[in-house]
Formats: sequence, C-alpha cells, structure tokens
Amino acid sequence: MSMFQDVNAEQLAKLFHHYHEALAHDCGSQNSEGASSWERAPQNERKLMVAAARLTLLELSTPSAPPNPERKYYAKPGEAEWGC
Repeated sequence: MSMFQDVNAEQLAKLFHHYHEALAHDCGSQNSEGASSWERAPQNERKLMVAAARLTLLELSTPSAPPNPERKYYAKPGEAEWGC
C-alpha cells in the first residue's frame, strides 16, 4: 500500500482532529463547546495525535504477515503443558 507513504502524519492528525471536533459538535458531545481549531489545541495533544497518525500510517503501509501455525508458543491440540 504505497499510497500511505505520501501522506504526512501531521496533515493526517490535523484532519482527524478537524473531523473529530466537527462530529463531536454535531453529535452533541459534552466535551465540545464548539469546534476548536488545531492551532488552539494543546501542544501535547497535537504531538500525541501526530505520533498516533505516524504509527497508523506505518501500520497501514506495512503488509501484514500471514499467521504462522508453526510458531513455538502455539501448542497443537493435546500437546499443551500445564503449570510452570
């Protein structure tokens, strides 16, 4: 999914914030006194949203590995050892 490589994490976070505030306002959320702008959002909240957007883009752009039934920590039926 190479389309995510061209997306800027800060732009994604800013758009997410915009739509989150707009939807919260439309749904009558108690926390929404009116849609606040990205520029008025606390710096730590903006940094958190950018970091979350960066991780989201990373996960979306990384192909998921198929499940490997031969992994060591999966016991086959009837082979599990109980106790420590």
